[in-house]
Amino acid sequence: MDGITCDMCGKPLLADEDTRYIAEVKIYAAYDVMELTTEDLEKRDIAAEIEKAIKAASRRDAKELEEEVFAHRKFDLCPSCRKQFLGTLPQ
Repeated sequence: MDGITCDMCGKPLLADEDTRYIAEVKIYAAYDVMELTTEDLEKRDIAAEIEKAIKAASRRDAKELEEEVFAHRKFDLCPSCRKQFLGTLPQ
């Protein structure tokens, strides 16, 4: 996103178009309340599960892990690509 060219088609925006658009996309993990029951606490080794999750995460790229939780992108679009971009989204 440089504000000078369309991020979809590469067309110059400032010289060739009266209007440019900015599209922002935010994707984040949905949060569902986790309910622990007494049975969970009695039968599961929660500390071991946490340790296992930490070990698995430590072997992965930090940026990749972060983007699984939250990702944000901004795009400059010309009028034609704006229409195309909106056409790809569910109503």
